[in-house]
Amino acid sequence: MAMAETISETPALSSAMIIDDHPLFCEALSMTLSTVNGIADVRTVGRLDAALEALDEGSSPDVILLDLNLPDVSGLDGLIRLKTAAAETPVIVVSSMADDKIVAMAIRAGASGFVPKHSQGEVFSEALAEIARGGVYAPKGVAINECASGEGDVVSRLSSLTLQQARILSLVCEGRLNKQIAYDLSIAETTVKAHMTAILRKLGVQSRTQAVLIAQQANFAQLLQGDAGSA
Repeated sequence: MAMAETISETPALSSAMIIDDHPLFCEALSMTLSTVNGIADVRTVGRLDAALEALDEGSSPDVILLDLNLPDVSGLDGLIRLKTAAAETPVIVVSSMADDKIVAMAIRAGASGFVPKHSQGEVFSEALAEIARGGVYAPKGVAINECASGEGDVVSRLSSLTLQQARILSLVCEGRLNKQIAYDLSIAETTVKAHMTAILRKLGVQSRTQAVLIAQQANFAQLLQGDAGSA
């Protein structure tokens, strides 16, 4: 009876995309979404770029479940880029990194929910039901509004970038030069320079090095630096 009630609470959520590079976890989560939550249309991808490409090609899931550690991205940068590409689609972060600060920062970066990776099926049901009602779901006991102002400012600035600007900043973080970025993205080098000017302005910095440092503050290592008990 309780399971049927859970399904009826989330009638609007009929399709989902799972972004995770662990096939067994994707299979298990797909089964959970289907059997426990009544979501029959579930698509899985193993990389952020594959998800962004699918969205660009017209895929429009009702909800996205995102692992923060992927082969092509780690930390909140992936979430920020995903929300830039699909601002209207609720994203649930599903991660083994469930430190209170990570949860709070993920919500601050635009996630509609956060579920620890090894949660039971009913936890996913609770999260989906809350999101279907227009709410935000966080693990019990986590104060999602408690977030250091400096870190919150970093997330806000990164979230202001367009998807193309976020891609360019990601390549800058990998050490690419403007000419290489232009080749990788099939755009003119002058376009890259224009985007870099806008990126620096939005981040409130004056150099590429400073922009990279800002971007690095969105990864797990920086967020948890100095925190006791992180794993």
